[in-house]
Amino acid sequence: MKKYVIGLDYGSDSVRAVLIDSDNGNEIAAQVHWYERWKNGFFCAASRNQFRQHPLDHLEGLEHSIKGILVKSKIAAKNIKAICIDTTGSSPLPLTEDGTALALTKGFEDNPNAMMVLWKDHTAIKEAAEINTLAKEWGGEDFTKYEGGIYSSEWFWAKILHVVRADAAVKEAAYTWMEHCDYLSYVLADQKDLKSFKRSRCAAGHKAMWHESWGGLPPTQFLTQLDPYLAQLRDRLYQKTYSSNEVAGCLNKTWAARLGLSTETIIAVGTFDAHAGAVGAKIEEEALVRVMGTSTCDIMVSKPEIIGQRTIKGICGQVDGSVLPGLIGLEAGQSAFGDLLAWFKELLMWPVEQLVMPSKILSTAQKEALAQEIEANFIQKLSDQAIEIPLSEAIPVALDWINGRRTPDANQDLKSSLIGLSLGTKAPHIFKALVHAICYGSKMIVDRFETEGVAIKTVIGIGGVAIKSPLIMQSLANVLNKPIKVAKSEQAPALGAAIYAATAAGIYPNVLEASKQMGSDFEAIYTPEPAAVLHFEKEIEAYKTLGNFIENNLTTQSHV
Repeated sequence: MKKYVIGLDYGSDSVRAVLIDSDNGNEIAAQVHWYERWKNGFFCAASRNQFRQHPLDHLEGLEHSIKGILVKSKIAAKNIKAICIDTTGSSPLPLTEDGTALALTKGFEDNPNAMMVLWKDHTAIKEAAEINTLAKEWGGEDFTKYEGGIYSSEWFWAKILHVVRADAAVKEAAYTWMEHCDYLSYVLADQKDLKSFKRSRCAAGHKAMWHESWGGLPPTQFLTQLDPYLAQLRDRLYQKTYSSNEVAGCLNKTWAARLGLSTETIIAVGTFDAHAGAVGAKIEEEALVRVMGTSTCDIMVSKPEIIGQRTIKGICGQVDGSVLPGLIGLEAGQSAFGDLLAWFKELLMWPVEQLVMPSKILSTAQKEALAQEIEANFIQKLSDQAIEIPLSEAIPVALDWINGRRTPDANQDLKSSLIGLSLGTKAPHIFKALVHAICYGSKMIVDRFETEGVAIKTVIGIGGVAIKSPLIMQSLANVLNKPIKVAKSEQAPALGAAIYAATAAGIYPNVLEASKQMGSDFEAIYTPEPAAVLHFEKEIEAYKTLGNFIENNLTTQSHV
């Protein structure tokens, strides 16, 4: 009897479900659900870096996407053996004592502070700074040392501290908090004890300062000095953590009936999208997997004996078992990658949206057709014209910090910048400058790993950007001066989640074997072009000079 598994990948804008044949990793069916409230901009305020998501978007997406693949595939429920969920992170949300998301309770339905705090929310810059100061000065263990030595406003404790300070009602009503990947796994599973429910090693280790050497989460003595609430919360969280090859439970009766699946279906421990993506791309030692979407996450694995007692400075954590059990998972990344180009597109679309679309000259049908044509061709036309600009032609220099800097050395206070404009600068010149900026930011991450003694022999790109943009991928190969393989699967994180699910269900003995059999093949290889490599070696110095100036002189973030 054939055995199938489901991978659910919760991204920033949508959830993607894939039904995978566990024999070979073939995709049997896929379904995407776009978050309706998020799409309409509800509960967010970009001007103050507030990005919140309503759990109903996720629960509706869960039902719609899984039902979609079942209808398409017509696979019998008894043949679907396991489900694993990956999500963005750190994206925590508050829960009541019975495990209900606070935003689903009376009085909190429209309160952004009661919702999931998305990874890109940077309202907690002040709180992150407090954590970093205390970690260095309190006289005990530095609990940030396995987090790269700098705690980020994108992460668990900082976000919670900001929310409870800003909203007394949420503070009073929230019994505990869960990462997005843990919450959705908890929703599906039949194991409903919040205290003992198996939490993600990936989420806890990389974002919540969990480490076995100090007994799990930071102790109450440390957390009390930040805020007594955090110390009280610690007792309502967890001690142990688990990798995603572990079983969190079986599908509960409510959701089995709702989805049309069996209560014998295994629910694996949840994980983060980038870590699942690395597994979907057949990660191995000395390979850097770049998960390239709205932001990037850069994932590596290494044997414990190679890393030893070293802590890699300025990255997003090193955690035993967070990617592959038995190996140290290393994470870095950029706070904006595709988001930087999306910002530029939105900027250029202003006259279309404000002048063309309201115009009475065009019919409604003509406006809709025009909008679809622009959407389909906008980035491609910019890319085509940017490719035609020779390296000898001057283009501006930009920074990729449109949403702060994740790594190396997290600093969400930072802003992007653009210099070198002239009357000859056109939209494709600026677009190309932004492409170069995200590649230069990538180079800073690679340089940090290699400076810290972590060898990189292979670079693998996954995600929509890697598949759809030859301009970006060739530029990246030239800037890094390394060949880059592009994973064939358009749903590598969801495929990776399915690989974890297959392992949790006992179909494979371990994640590595499952990845070898089920992981994605590669559809393209971009090799460095010698002339371009030499050009970028000079140009990147301008990026570094601009970055140093902005960081040392023009940090102007207000703390809200």
